[in-house]
Amino acid sequence: MKKFVLLFLFIIIKIQAQTGISVSPPRVYFETVSGSSNTQKVTVTNVSAKHTLDLAVSLGDWEYDERGENIMQPANTLENSCADWISINKEDTYFSLGPGERKDINVTLTTPTLSKDQLDAHTAVLFVSQMNPVDGKDNTGAKIKVSVKSGIKIFHKKPETSARKIEIKDLKFDTANKVLNLQFENQSSLWTDGKITTDLINTTTGKKVAVETVVFYTLPGNIRKVSIPVNDLKEKGSYNLSVLIDYGDDSTLEMAELNFNYE
Repeated sequence: MKKFVLLFLFIIIKIQAQTGISVSPPRVYFETVSGSSNTQKVTVTNVSAKHTLDLAVSLGDWEYDERGENIMQPANTLENSCADWISINKEDTYFSLGPGERKDINVTLTTPTLSKDQLDAHTAVLFVSQMNPVDGKDNTGAKIKVSVKSGIKIFHKKPETSARKIEIKDLKFDTANKVLNLQFENQSSLWTDGKITTDLINTTTGKKVAVETVVFYTLPGNIRKVSIPVNDLKEKGSYNLSVLIDYGDDSTLEMAELNFNYE
């Protein structure tokens, strides 16, 4: 019996059946005042070597969980949804692309004159879905039917809104598992993205321990929990750990420190 597999990613998708789509850019940002429209271009490419793809365009909502994973919802489900503000030309809602062929789609966002809420930021997601599954194989070699789906995140903000604020709520180090556990909150009314940099120093020897820099994404009001492995921590002793969150504000960085013993 053939199995049906649906793959969904926000990146280029390639599988054993050599079918896939690329949609760029992966994020589209709109900035408009009430009652105005703006149109941006999204490019869809069939990266398949030999398959023609029948593709359909649809809209939905999305949000993050506390670990930063995407949670998909039907369109106009979430309070901050702008899916209802988005329009696509009729000829772009369903189309076919041959191998290597690409197509530009115009995405228009029209902000209502009277907003349904007082939020400064809204989001939606535009899906491009393959409607004609192709034959492929899974990791065991079993025959499957494969269809791919890609999503483009859509962001909208008011022009007058720009302030962003991140605040660290908790910082702990799990010495048994050598993991840094960080919790912080997006306290602004806009999406806020950035990177987390960690400095870890053995206070006795002065040696630094390498810790991976982590990129994060948040929406307004999100509380994010991040676990950062510290695999290079091997030498016993007393340590000073400092965490710096850089979220693009030229004048503000969020920082916290922690001292602990590793035995």
